[in-house]
Amino acid sequence: MNLSTTLILAFVGLILGHGLPGAIVGAIIGFVIDSLRQSQRYRAAPQMDGLYGPLFALLGAVAKSDGRVSEAEIAVAERMMTRMGLIDEQRRQAIASFNRGKQPEFDVTPAIDGLRQWVGMRRDHAFPVLDVVIETVLAEGNPPPEKMAILRQLAFALRISDMELMALMAMKGYAWNAAAGDRRRGSGGGYVPPHRNTNGPDPYTVLGIARGADERAIKRAYRKLISEHHPDRLGDLPEDMRKRAEARASEINAAYERIKAEKGFK
Repeated sequence: MNLSTTLILAFVGLILGHGLPGAIVGAIIGFVIDSLRQSQRYRAAPQMDGLYGPLFALLGAVAKSDGRVSEAEIAVAERMMTRMGLIDEQRRQAIASFNRGKQPEFDVTPAIDGLRQWVGMRRDHAFPVLDVVIETVLAEGNPPPEKMAILRQLAFALRISDMELMALMAMKGYAWNAAAGDRRRGSGGGYVPPHRNTNGPDPYTVLGIARGADERAIKRAYRKLISEHHPDRLGDLPEDMRKRAEARASEINAAYERIKAEKGFK
């Protein structure tokens, strides 16, 4: 945090406030001002041009990670360009980034670092980025390990846990147990891919809670999630990202209502 105001007001307090007490009062006031400014910077919507390059490059890398780029994966990228309202030059740059990501020698790390920088401290901005990448990962159904490895690398960089990633996958109608997959790999059992849940999103996975959770834990998880995914938190981002947040909030509400009905509380 930049403490310039804190130091300035502490000095002013020292001069005008007769020594140490004045300096302390000035420092406290300055610290509050610096904290508010820092909070505003965290909440400010980032520039969208910083998103398109690394995002579409990563989509290209995800699409190519299993050795081929499918029509479904290309369609996802094109749909993203339209939904995000990219103008001609932005679209050309997005296509160039996607094609660059498809190259065999492409390193996903700089693209992921670019997305991490764009997201900054805004976890609510991390979720729509992951949502777009998940759509490419699931474009052909049950994804191979190469696609999931890139997705998990991105989630880790954006400070999104496996549990939260499992919830995002559940909202897409896919069941995935990260821990079970890790155990299988550790015992030589192989990769366990996410698979479509024919019964619809599991409400407990969506809320990130155990089936035995009590009413208090369920309500706490619901309030936290609905706050993080509420579209009003996004600020001035593309309408597509707002609609994605609305869809996630709807899934969270639906999961909460299902659990309430099952558990019998209001």
